Amino acid sequence: MGRLICLSNRIPMGPNPSGGLVVALGDALAERGGIWIGTSGETVETPAPQLRSVDGGAFARMCFDLSPEEQANYYDGYANSVLWPLFHGRTDLLDIHGEFLSAYKNVNRRLARMLMQILQPEDRIWVHDFHLIPMAYELHNLGAQNRMGFFLHTPFPTPLAMQALPNGPELCEWLSHFDLIGLQAERDARNCMAAMVEIGGATELSGGFIHLAPRQARIGAFPIAIDAREFARLAEDEMAKLPPGIVKPDRRLMIGVDRLDYSKGVPQRFRAFGEFLARHEDWHRHVSLLQISPPTREGVQAYDDIRQETEHLSGQINGTYADITWVPIRFINRPVARETLAGLYRAADVALVTPLMDGMNLVAKEYVAAQDPASPGVLILSQFAGAAEQMTEALIVNPHDPEQMATAMMTALAMPLNERKRRHAALMRVLLKQDVHWWSRGFLTALG
Repeated sequence: MGRLICLSNRIPMGPNPSGGLVVALGDALAERGGIWIGTSGETVETPAPQLRSVDGGAFARMCFDLSPEEQANYYDGYANSVLWPLFHGRTDLLDIHGEFLSAYKNVNRRLARMLMQILQPEDRIWVHDFHLIPMAYELHNLGAQNRMGFFLHTPFPTPLAMQALPNGPELCEWLSHFDLIGLQAERDARNCMAAMVEIGGATELSGGFIHLAPRQARIGAFPIAIDAREFARLAEDEMAKLPPGIVKPDRRLMIGVDRLDYSKGVPQRFRAFGEFLARHEDWHRHVSLLQISPPTREGVQAYDDIRQETEHLSGQINGTYADITWVPIRFINRPVARETLAGLYRAADVALVTPLMDGMNLVAKEYVAAQDPASPGVLILSQFAGAAEQMTEALIVNPHDPEQMATAMMTALAMPLNERKRRHAALMRVLLKQDVHWWSRGFLTALG
């Protein structure tokens, strides 16, 4: 076998980068002598025409720079103002401009040319996420014959939503140049298959294959996962390091951890918690919600709007219900270290993972892995998260329904220990069997 070449928008930085994707890809890259390639995160006026090596780590890394114009039009523009809202069902937020699409194509074409300078005939190429959908198309145009796989970390839109994209047929053509198209959930695989047929004009074949002349590709669900054993050990160690006052004997803790993005449903979660407090006065001063939402894509109007809305709602709920000894919502709008989050997950009685639309959502899996099996907490999970297909023993909710969400909060807080242990054990069996190594092996086996 040749090397494994992984491409993503950003490369992991530092000698010991953390995170689930780094664990999954790092093992595969180290085993096969591969390379992880992505942007450096820096902008320069005149990007170099070659990839450059990045020192450190257990696997090779190479990066390239974007110009300020490419950052604005390729990344902030087409990737995050067109594809991101489209793939999360928010066609009302599409910001379509010709220069966005031109920059998106040009960056992918430039990266393909740089990749051809180092590519070997037996290398396998694994492209990650919506920033690089044209990559196989561009490489084939340059003469590459390597096996190429694509994995989308977001949901895939319905054919109806895809009709809002002016170049929808072109996007389907780009995808058809991959040998394997991996999605997070069966829902997304069905949407992708339907879009390739209805929008792209492909023919559906048996076994998950499509034919779009002259290419044939396989579409399948490969739900991404975590290293549950490692995260459980981390959470147990880190809970002991939490500052005093996080765990109180007379107060239950609910936690939410999401980037501050309109797809995550944080305003809906706050409204549901307000509904819970309105219904259950006896729980005042006995439960609090810790919401951690680091900012993302600041300066984009939709993200500025969601920050203002969440700050307004948390202030309104706290103003209505707080007293001198208790604040219902603690809203933290900055990053918190992964190690600290692991300890907080273990300390929390309930996790609210309630996105309006999400590819997988690994917070749900991390929360379950972090729990003490002797007295585990309860996961409340949106039916629109890809994780809901695997994690059926969670309390599954519709995040658009504040009354149902409030009822689920009460159910979680009042759930007997035996039921909490039964649900947790069932969820952990899934996480241990279908871990991050299972995910990467499964995809690469299907690709190879």
